[in-house]
Amino acid sequence: MNYLISASTDIGIKKHTNQDSLFVKMLKGENCRVVFAVLCDGMGGLAKGEVASATLVKAFNDWLTYKLPLLLNAPIEDGEIRRQWEEIIFTYNQKLMDYGCSCGVNLGTTVTALLLTDTRYFIVNVGDGRAYEISDALRQITIDQTVVMQELRMGIISPEKAANDPRQNVLLQCVGASEVLVPDFFFGQTKQHAVYMLCSDGFRHQTTPEELYYSLEPNRMTSPELMKQQELMLIDVNKQRDEHDNISVITIRTY
Repeated sequence: MNYLISASTDIGIKKHTNQDSLFVKMLKGENCRVVFAVLCDGMGGLAKGEVASATLVKAFNDWLTYKLPLLLNAPIEDGEIRRQWEEIIFTYNQKLMDYGCSCGVNLGTTVTALLLTDTRYFIVNVGDGRAYEISDALRQITIDQTVVMQELRMGIISPEKAANDPRQNVLLQCVGASEVLVPDFFFGQTKQHAVYMLCSDGFRHQTTPEELYYSLEPNRMTSPELMKQQELMLIDVNKQRDEHDNISVITIRTY
């Protein structure tokens, strides 16, 4: 499997700081290539959200540098990825809470991380960042950890009411501000000639699924330059439609 990668982030039109943090990197093993990506959205309503997101991204970057190479010489097991990623998330949940207490502030961050191998994808999600798979259709892999999504899945509210519910951004949990965390994990088969996309909520509030698919479908994403062009175009669309949040996206094209 080969990969093309790109990433873009924008402070947006309202905020004074960009509280999103992200990175994407390809790593070569002896007989394989893998891609790891992580995107964290610091909580806009909490102090020092940019500290929380950057801290957690660095923790995953350290995992990529020191732990992931040790896994590439054998088939990577779902359970081992779950164990190592939960350790990072639980450790930094406590560290961020301790830091906040020492400074007298509250801070927190969402996290969506993706590891792509030749045969399998591994995803963890806390909060309302999203991961998508785009091939012959747009498929949302992750499930938003929000009050509205929870009530929708329980049948308490209808999809029509959920679409306009003022609690859209009320999270059930986030790293650094939740006493108990339950990360969601998703595993599946990697598709060739597909696009895998991670985004913060600011990237998709003002765009429709149809627009996301049309702009990011694999036939349009055939070079890093074209991928960047499409990302920036969608960022501009969100800004023109008065999106108030920071706007971030990572795209990975398999071929």
